[in-house]
Amino acid sequence: MDHRGLAISSIAILLAVSAYAANPFLDTTDDKPVSATFQGTQWGDDIEEEEIPLTVRVVTTRVAKMDWGAIFKIEFTDVTSRARNPAGVRPKKREIRPDYFIVTDDRIVLLNEEDNDAAAKKISTLDKPPDFEPNDIYGITSGSFEHQEGDWKTTIKLKGDLCIYGASHPSGHFKQIVWKKGVGLVEYASGYGAHADGYRLKREVTGQKR
Repeated sequence: MDHRGLAISSIAILLAVSAYAANPFLDTTDDKPVSATFQGTQWGDDIEEEEIPLTVRVVTTRVAKMDWGAIFKIEFTDVTSRARNPAGVRPKKREIRPDYFIVTDDRIVLLNEEDNDAAAKKISTLDKPPDFEPNDIYGITSGSFEHQEGDWKTTIKLKGDLCIYGASHPSGHFKQIVWKKGVGLVEYASGYGAHADGYRLKREVTGQKR
């Protein structure tokens, strides 16, 4: 028996299997949707009070798995609130568009295409990750990250078991996302203008990790 050849073959197999180590901040054990309740507040020019309660069901689904990473879809469903405008009329129900993220062992990157479903299918056939634009990076696993594009400034920092993404604009626009190791998304916030419209959501703490 060629023990040397066997050893080399075993190493090659191990390298192929371990090419993608699951990202600690965003991962699931399989392709089944994982849901959690998020609670917080929302505000806007068409809302009577300064801020009102907002509850959302967040569903995370792995839609593709590759040798080098995975693609996740995060949906915001069952959005409920008691918002009323100054005239006492309930305004249009808030809609939060789903996000798609390309995940490698050291990056979480926003998939920001016109048709994300089609883009995800195309990317899932690649034998290596596509090139990432700096402003699409939403998570890291080591160090820190800063990027400026026009008036938008983005920072990503690690704090304990959290990865904190923040983007802001002098006009008051902002976005904040917090990932937690072994859990996934735990905070999601977005705002437009000087308190003209926006929301903040935090994951409900339960006895289960997911």
